[in-house]
Amino acid sequence: MDIRWDRVFLARHGQTEWNLQRRRQGQLDSPLTAGGVEQAHRHAAHLRPHAVDAIFASPLGRARATADIIGGHLGLPVVAIDELAEVHHGSFAGLTDEEIDARDPDSWRRRSADKYGWSFPDGESYADADVRAGHALARIGGYPARRPLLVSHEMIGRMLRRHLLGLDPDEALAGVQPHDVIYSIDPRG
Repeated sequence: MDIRWDRVFLARHGQTEWNLQRRRQGQLDSPLTAGGVEQAHRHAAHLRPHAVDAIFASPLGRARATADIIGGHLGLPVVAIDELAEVHHGSFAGLTDEEIDARDPDSWRRRSADKYGWSFPDGESYADADVRAGHALARIGGYPARRPLLVSHEMIGRMLRRHLLGLDPDEALAGVQPHDVIYSIDPRG
């Protein structure tokens, strides 16, 4: 990857109703909670002194709403990048882990055997999302930003960090990104 960014900021969308219910959203959506809206406002306050010069977001409503709040504070428009959408959870989208267990009791065992390559039924794998993350970064690299903010999701965020930090898949999959955390990455090392 041709690195020309001084810094890249990665934020996860604010907390949603389905996050509280522990439902897998994937590429479905649920609205931000009042706490999720407040997280977006805090992100903006935190980012203000860091000279963010562009905002890119997943097109999914929860990420776009978070990015719009931040952009409003920073006076920056938001550019939607389709490849920043969350991993597609296929037929498991909208379900809790307990509901998934009732429907397909062996699914988590199969997933733990190959977390990177395993695909959600009728959905995507981390390997698929890894390719999308690379495409997203390449598209964003075509903009003149030096300090972009990317607002996306936890699972695709792992793959974005993988590309930006040169992590192997297992290292990337070990990471988490709570709703109230912003990663500040120097992609040059």
